[in-house]
Amino acid sequence: MARNTLMIGIGGLSVALLVAAAIGTYRLFSYLAALLILATVASASIERADRELDPAPYTGLLGWLAATFLVGLTGIWLLWDPNVTEYSYVLGLPLSTFVYFLFIWLLPILGAVYYSMIFERIGGEAIVDDIIERAREAQRREELPLAPQRVERTTKTEATDD
Repeated sequence: MARNTLMIGIGGLSVALLVAAAIGTYRLFSYLAALLILATVASASIERADRELDPAPYTGLLGWLAATFLVGLTGIWLLWDPNVTEYSYVLGLPLSTFVYFLFIWLLPILGAVYYSMIFERIGGEAIVDDIIERAREAQRREELPLAPQRVERTTKTEATDD
C-alpha cells in the first residue's frame, strides 16, 4: 500500500509541475520540483526487507536535501528580481546566484559525498549479506513469474524399483 501511495504522490507532483509550468508560477514550480526530487530519493527505500517505505538509511540524506533545497529556493526567490540591474556580489557572483550555487548544487553534492563515505557504517557488508540472504529466502518461498520451473526428478534407480 505504501508503495502505491508514494507512486501516486510522485505522479501527482508531476502533474502539478506541468500545471505550474503551464500557468507560469515558477516559484511554485521550483518548490514542487524540490519535492519531486525528495520523493524520488525516498522511493529508493520502498523495496527493502519486510518493511515498505522505511527511509531509515536515507533519513539524514533526505533531511539534508530538504533543508538545503528549502533554504536555497527561498534565498533565490527573496534575492532575485528581474528589475534589479545592480547586484551585491559574493566571491565574484551575484548574491542570488551564489545562494543558488551553494544551496542547490554544492551543499547537496557535499551531502551525497558525506553519505557515500559513511555508507559503510549504514550499509556495511553484514547488512548487505543480510539483505541478499533475505532476498534468496523470499525467492525460495515464492513462485516467481520469470523463474525457471522447478521439476522434481526421480533418479533412474527409483523408477526401476517400482
